[in-house]
Amino acid sequence: MNHKKFTNKLYNPLALLSLLMFCTSTQAQVLPFSDQENKGNWHLNKEVSDEFDGPVLDEGRWYIVGKLEDGYPVYKHPDKPNKKVWKGRAPSQFSGDNYRLENGRLILETRWQPDFPFEEKMHTPVFGEALKYENITTACLIGRKEFKYGYIEIKSKAADAEISSAFWAMGERLEIDFFELFGSSSQPNKKHLDSQLWWSIRDWSKTVKGKPTYTERKNLGFRVADDFHVYGFEWNEKGVKYYVDGKLFSEVSAEQATKYARENLEVPDDYNGYVATKPIALWLDQETFPWHGVPKSKEDLERNSPEGEKDDGVVDFEIEYVRVWQQK
Repeated sequence: MNHKKFTNKLYNPLALLSLLMFCTSTQAQVLPFSDQENKGNWHLNKEVSDEFDGPVLDEGRWYIVGKLEDGYPVYKHPDKPNKKVWKGRAPSQFSGDNYRLENGRLILETRWQPDFPFEEKMHTPVFGEALKYENITTACLIGRKEFKYGYIEIKSKAADAEISSAFWAMGERLEIDFFELFGSSSQPNKKHLDSQLWWSIRDWSKTVKGKPTYTERKNLGFRVADDFHVYGFEWNEKGVKYYVDGKLFSEVSAEQATKYARENLEVPDDYNGYVATKPIALWLDQETFPWHGVPKSKEDLERNSPEGEKDDGVVDFEIEYVRVWQQK
């Protein structure tokens, strides 16, 4: 062997640079937790994904609902100024102050805040009775860019309180709830909620008016507020595969969703129940669920908070990242 030729090839600066760039890009490639070999040929959509590791929240990526101006919350979407923006599920109301970035995480806060300038009108939801906005403020962020189909993943830990920690999306007459996790309940018959995954596809057309065309409630085998977990949602025109901590947890085909809708809703015989076929924008928020119980005081809200953190009137929904991959 000509050792001089071999040595020159091995230490050729351009060859070394190419090798280094290849190794770096391979190591830096972030893949779905359930598909580390990238058999799905996934490409990270950097416009809608977020690692939350910057010094401030990227408002070109997220709309902060209820951002305070002169001490009052404003509910006007910068990209859709003529559309009403939801103020939250009463008795809680969205406040643009209820988030922070800390140690490379986004933290959404639910606060006991009776002196907040709450909306004076009663909130009349599509489902349930009208309620007054009072005492509790929560956080809500809306993604400013839409996408259609892909693999959606979040690593998060729910708030350990009688409050929901939610990751969902909205499109044209479409809602996809990736999860609505209820961290804790004071009601003995609802203790199971702290370990339950509730996810849904909802049709907001006149035919169904927001009812789920497909929904599941399944026990996760762990308390959602005890630790961080990875929730993955593989979504395409054929249906959905749901992964938890990298393992397939549930799946539904478009045909199964249609069958569910026709059996459980008052719809025409030819109704297509798989309505998750339109572009969506991501949402992150917290809400009160009056049908599961609402904190009655600061002490009640912080019943499960660690010692030393029970007096600040705040409970946290922590998010390490949100990532979306698509197939070219």
